[in-house]
Amino acid sequence: MNFIRFLKGSIRLVLHGTKLYYAWLFFLAILIIWGGFGYANQLQNGLITTNMRDSVSWAFYIGNFTFLVGIAAAAIMLVIPAYIYNWNPIKEIVIFGELLAVCAVIMSVAFIVVDIGNPLRFWHMLPLIGTMNFPYSMLSWDFFFLMAYLLINLIVVIHLLYSVFYKRDYNRKMVLAIVFISIPMAVGIHTVTAFLYNALPARPFWNSALLAPRFLASAFCSGPAILLILFQILRKITNFEIKDEAIWKIAELMVYAMFIYLFFTIAELFKEFYSDTEHILYWKYLLFGIGDNNEIVIYSWSSIIMGFIAFILLLIPKTRKNFVTLNIGAVLIYASVYVEKGIALIIPGFTPDVLGQIYVYTPSMTEIRTAVMIFSLGFLLFTFLVKIAIAIIFEDYNIDVINQKGEEKGQRNRF
Repeated sequence: MNFIRFLKGSIRLVLHGTKLYYAWLFFLAILIIWGGFGYANQLQNGLITTNMRDSVSWAFYIGNFTFLVGIAAAAIMLVIPAYIYNWNPIKEIVIFGELLAVCAVIMSVAFIVVDIGNPLRFWHMLPLIGTMNFPYSMLSWDFFFLMAYLLINLIVVIHLLYSVFYKRDYNRKMVLAIVFISIPMAVGIHTVTAFLYNALPARPFWNSALLAPRFLASAFCSGPAILLILFQILRKITNFEIKDEAIWKIAELMVYAMFIYLFFTIAELFKEFYSDTEHILYWKYLLFGIGDNNEIVIYSWSSIIMGFIAFILLLIPKTRKNFVTLNIGAVLIYASVYVEKGIALIIPGFTPDVLGQIYVYTPSMTEIRTAVMIFSLGFLLFTFLVKIAIAIIFEDYNIDVINQKGEEKGQRNRF
């Protein structure tokens, strides 16, 4: 009964807001509808509406899936200092990292669904129910880790909000136990995602032991970059407060991750170019192009330049603690990792193909519209969850009034 009251109160919080809140929801709804018609075209005519072919069978959808798995894994960048070291400035905001992880996992699974074509095939991915060739298929392991990580984060979020909802202390022992489990799970989901790539010996571009560590390092850059921007927006438009000290600490942790990522990348480049084997062909296509085929060179170098500029901005304490340069660095690192995962990781792995041919792939409008639909749905869910969390934790609403009268009295929440 209490949990039903909790759900009802949360729904009522979501349904009430300011004009700015409703305008944001309307904007997301328009994007969802526009993208939904694009996905409907794919459902009707099949994957031929995308630009994926036999030569490039993984592309924009799988790139977004890989990127979002990294965003989900990045939640532990807040969890470790908050719960393991009990650092209060971050402990107050760690729940937003958990919410981001929940939404990122849901979006990543959605990209798998659209990539397999007919969504009715999705049941084959369910362990024991479907035919995923568990435990031999790496994709089945990846899906298992994603679902387990989603469940862990949901339990933590619901328990914390439920406890505050009824003005109770949360079960610290249970939360700490789950948090300790979530740390290796976060590492595991992106590691297994990397294994999807480097377990393919016929694709030498991905067949590297450094791929999994590089995945994790890049994830610990891009995920916190989103949160840095989010925290500044929330404290402008709501009563949500966060200390500058916490934001700067997150940025500092990002610098460490960025340094490790750059080091691993340089080590990989040295191995490939110094060895100068036939496998260097894929790296040459990525960085310099092959003959007249230099379609993705601009994307690869854009990712490198944006990442390097972001690293310098966040490395220097003066620019790291200046919110203008901090935000520029956060946006640049987010864009850098997104381009790297979406284009610079996938396409060179298939180019040239096994016959030595070069298929020029660019996402079709159907793929772009479908991706817009999924991201918009994820942003919508994240908006609802953040609104509930802020109202319950930071606004100290009278939940009984919300449930009984169906409206918020004395609205202190400006969002």
